[in-house]
Amino acid sequence: MTESNDTMRDLREREVRMFLMNNGKYFDNAQIPFVHNRLMGMTDHQFLFAMSMQFKDPTMMLIVSIFFGEFGLDRFLMGDIGMGLLKLVTGGLCGLLWLIDIFQIQGRVRDYNLNQLLMI
Repeated sequence: MTESNDTMRDLREREVRMFLMNNGKYFDNAQIPFVHNRLMGMTDHQFLFAMSMQFKDPTMMLIVSIFFGEFGLDRFLMGDIGMGLLKLVTGGLCGLLWLIDIFQIQGRVRDYNLNQLLMI
């Protein structure tokens, strides 16, 4: 029985490493050990669901924020409708929120991705 448990754990370890190789850029480096432990503790059904998730790309969201952040599109894509509307109506609070979001969006996207994974 122990040998089959070891085999299953080794198989899951390989699957988790593959997941992190493919999706590691969507998480902060400090979050990777936590993500690893979370994935190792998932049931097979939860792990398959995690494998099929589409995470938001921090670099793509930075580009969206630079070009369309003044209109709140970055906030809308992150599900922050209230701030998206505020930025849309006020022109990014005269550019102030737009400028702040350019520097914070990648960290915010990585936190969003982690929260999506934790909701499984």
